[in-house]
Amino acid sequence: MKLEHCINCVFPNTKPDLSFNDEGLCSACQSAFKKDDGIDWNKRKKEFFEIVEHYKKDGIGYDCLIPVSGGKDSTYQAYFMKEICGMNPLCVCFETTYATKLGNQNLDNITRLGIDLIHFKKNHKVYKTMVIESFKRIGDEMWPNHIGIFTIPVMMAVKMNIPLIIWGENSQMEYGGPDLRSVQSRVLDRKWLEEFGGLLGNRIIDMIGVDGITEKELTPYFYPSDEEINKIGVTGVFLGSYFFWDARKQLEIVKKNGFKVKEDGPLEGTYTNYENLDERLVGLHDYLKYVKYGFGRATDHVCIDIRNKRMTRKEGIEKVLKFDGKYPHFGVKSFIEYSGMKKNEIDKIIDSFTNPILFQQDENGSFKRDKEFNLIPNFKIE
Repeated sequence: MKLEHCINCVFPNTKPDLSFNDEGLCSACQSAFKKDDGIDWNKRKKEFFEIVEHYKKDGIGYDCLIPVSGGKDSTYQAYFMKEICGMNPLCVCFETTYATKLGNQNLDNITRLGIDLIHFKKNHKVYKTMVIESFKRIGDEMWPNHIGIFTIPVMMAVKMNIPLIIWGENSQMEYGGPDLRSVQSRVLDRKWLEEFGGLLGNRIIDMIGVDGITEKELTPYFYPSDEEINKIGVTGVFLGSYFFWDARKQLEIVKKNGFKVKEDGPLEGTYTNYENLDERLVGLHDYLKYVKYGFGRATDHVCIDIRNKRMTRKEGIEKVLKFDGKYPHFGVKSFIEYSGMKKNEIDKIIDSFTNPILFQQDENGSFKRDKEFNLIPNFKIE
C-alpha cells in the first residue's frame, strides 16, 4: 500500500483531521508557511503585552495561571511570564500517569525559578481504572491525563479567581488540524478541548460505572461550567499564537535555567532527548498512534524540524525509517508494572488497534514481526 505523504514534510494522509490542498501540501505546513510569512508577529507581540498589562494585579495575588508538566514548553511558559512579562504566575500541574525521576526534577525546577506551583495528586484507584479502560476501549492509556491537564488548571483558575491562563503551543497550529479554524483560534476553551483536544470521541461521563466509578469521584475531570467561567472571566490564550513558537530555541533558554534533558540517549520512539521526559509510558502511547495510522513521534519531530528548516525532507525520511514504529519494550515493561496486566494481554490489545491495511499479516491473520518484534509495514515513505 502506498500512503500519500505531504510534499513538504512527511505527514501521511492517515493522520486524523489532517487535510491536504490540491498541490499535496498538508494543513500543518500551510499553517507553518502562514507563521513565516502571513503573520505580523510584532503586532501580535504588542497585543500580548497589552493583555499582560490588563491582567496584572495591584497588590497581592497571582496575575496568571500556567498549566505545567515540568517539560520544556511549560518551563519556558513559566520563565517567560515571570522574567519577560514581569508577572506573578501560579503554576498548576496535573500529576502524570507514571512519572520519571527526571520529570519530577524538572517539575521541581520550576519552583526554583521563583514561582509557586500546585501539584494535583489524583485518586490513583479511579485514575488507574480509567487508564486501563481507555487503553482497552480506544487504544490510549493516557486518555484520562489528556482530560486532567485541561480541567484541573481551569478549575484552579476559577477557584482562585485568576482569569488569565497561559497555554503554550497551539498543537493544531504545529501539527495540523481539521482545517484552519483550529489554528486561527487564539483561545483554549471548552469547545477547543472537545473538538481538538484529542479525546477520541470518548467523554468523561462514559467512565461513570466502570468498576463502580461514581460521578462524584470524577469531579477533577469535569470542565467548570460556563457560568463559573463567565463569573471569573477565565480566558486561556496560547503563547504560541502571539510569539513564533520554536521549541529548539526555547529549549536552550530553559536549559540555562535549570531544565535537564535525557543525557543517555533519545527517548523511545524518536531521535530527540528533550520532550515527554516526565512520563514512563510515552513510548507505548506513541506506538499506539503508529499502529493505528502508520506514523509515530519521530515523524512529528521530523516534520517540525523540516518546517523550521533544520532538516531536509530526505534527511527526515531517513530519521523516520530509523526511529519510527519500533516496538516500545521500555514503555510496555513500564505499563506492566503500572497496570498489573500481562505482556501477552497488552500485545493482544495493541493488535486489536493495529491497522491491517498498513501492516502485513500471515495466513492466520496474525501480524508479522521481525526479530526485534517490530511490525512489517505494507507502505513506503516516498
